[in-house]
Amino acid sequence: MNQMLTILTNRELFLLIIGTVTYVALFMVMLQSNRRKILLLQERLSKVHTLLDEQDVEANRQKIVALETLIKKLGDENSTLKLELEEKKTRLDYANTIARIENEKRQRAETDIFNSDIYMKIKQLLQEGRSMSDEHWPQLATLVDGLYTGFTEKLYSLYRLSEQDYHVCLLTKVRIAPKDIALLTAHSKESVATTRSRLYQKIFGKKGSTKDWDDFVLSL
Repeated sequence: MNQMLTILTNRELFLLIIGTVTYVALFMVMLQSNRRKILLLQERLSKVHTLLDEQDVEANRQKIVALETLIKKLGDENSTLKLELEEKKTRLDYANTIARIENEKRQRAETDIFNSDIYMKIKQLLQEGRSMSDEHWPQLATLVDGLYTGFTEKLYSLYRLSEQDYHVCLLTKVRIAPKDIALLTAHSKESVATTRSRLYQKIFGKKGSTKDWDDFVLSL
């Protein structure tokens, strides 16, 4: 009897040890996974802020003015710091020049979009109640990237989009209504709405409305 109790006790101890080791291992894996997710989210948000800052002409102008004032105050003192500030100012000047050009392009973009062959084709498909075919998507992507420099590259730098994700973004960029996006992509309105809200949450790490995502896409 004592021997049987000893065997049972040893077995229970062994199971306890195995269970504890397994729990600790799973906890460490989960902790490491969460850490990676946090770092990935921080990287995405940093990219988002960089993309938006590059397009803010007024904010860049204010930074340039502040740098110019600081450079004047330094005079001939601390030449190394002065050179660094001048380099930063030059980069901001360049960024602002690009931003101004992009803003001018954006002002003409809608006219160019609405007069394009692919946009006319999209309108025809909507009237006929048909979805877009494989040949249409490259044409739309070329139009959008031509009018909004690096649009596709910016999106994919933030998140690994599925084909459907990308198609929804392209159509949103050319201001196609969500119900029409559903028809053009052969998906339900609910699926299109889910795609947009999911993408916002993936990139920003918080829940947002479909409009929040649309506004972000239109800002790129």
